Amino acid sequence: MISFSLTEEQQMLIDAVHRYAERELRKSMRDADESGNLPPELIASGWELGLIPSSIPETYGGFGEHSAVTGALYTEELAWGDLSAAMNLLTPNLLVIPLLEYGTDTQKESLLPQFCDMEFVPATAALLEPHITFDPHNLRTIAEKQGDTYILNGQKVYVPLAADATHILVYANDGGTTQAFIVENGTTGLTIGEREKNMGIKALPTHKISLENCAVPAENKLGGENGINFTRLLNYSHVALGAMAVGIAKASYEYAREYAKEREAFGEPIASRQAIAFMLAEMAIDIDAARLMVWEAAWKLDRGEDATTEAALVKKFTDEMVMTVTDGGVQVLGGHGYIREHPVELWFRNGRGFATFTGMAMV
Repeated sequence: MISFSLTEEQQMLIDAVHRYAERELRKSMRDADESGNLPPELIASGWELGLIPSSIPETYGGFGEHSAVTGALYTEELAWGDLSAAMNLLTPNLLVIPLLEYGTDTQKESLLPQFCDMEFVPATAALLEPHITFDPHNLRTIAEKQGDTYILNGQKVYVPLAADATHILVYANDGGTTQAFIVENGTTGLTIGEREKNMGIKALPTHKISLENCAVPAENKLGGENGINFTRLLNYSHVALGAMAVGIAKASYEYAREYAKEREAFGEPIASRQAIAFMLAEMAIDIDAARLMVWEAAWKLDRGEDATTEAALVKKFTDEMVMTVTDGGVQVLGGHGYIREHPVELWFRNGRGFATFTGMAMV
């Protein structure tokens, strides 16, 4: 039976993350979007919350265990504050979670402790490819084993923090299955392209990367000879993105609701008009439905069950929900919704990207 009661530790964590999102992320959101940069002190204070170390066992320097449910809870709060900052803070999870799930003892001992230090350590993963027929289960980036080395060739896009990351987890086609390879930044054959210019998440640096005969040791294949179950990792990504979509949808809905209560037309608040009231009600229903879908998929992942169907439904529903809700937020504000004085246009631009964010977040 699913319980909707948070543990005491979860409640304390969520309260702390919400305070951080409200007091720091919301205040810097607009300036970060305009300038294209997140203040380093903002990331530093977010790192002090210990979100990623709380997923890492004490054996490797952390102080907790991985829970997709807990991750979904705090990820929603971070995205409610600012999506760019949320994705920036959680980008190291793109390496940490796969390591926790499938890393060999040597890989875990070598890499996990660095994410338990006091300072933010950028690490990332590269999954998306610049092809209209992109299929994460049939990648065009190829990994070919030659002796005790893997040779990687291909191109990736939307790789967050690629320029500064210490390691990049590169997903590639290895004999017909999607596997992952740990590539140190600076490896010969790995080229980090210029920062991409995106419609949304403008404060998050993303890059195109190229791999041309990029050689990595065979021991850098995640999971060693056994490799990984890529579908399960993709499920974790769908849950994370779903939680983020819920977060910014909630932000847009709350702002539009309060605006509708205060904005008067013809002597009464516009919230009393049936068209506006019904739109707000449908927004609230969609958000709650999406949240429950995210929780169910995360719950099944924590139980070690196959959550592929649930995670796929989360991805499908939340991609559409966040567009509908953030568009509704713009509509409720009318002409003001198109003006940067109000944040609903920012949430709308960010929401539009979820259909293409596959693999860019993980909890």
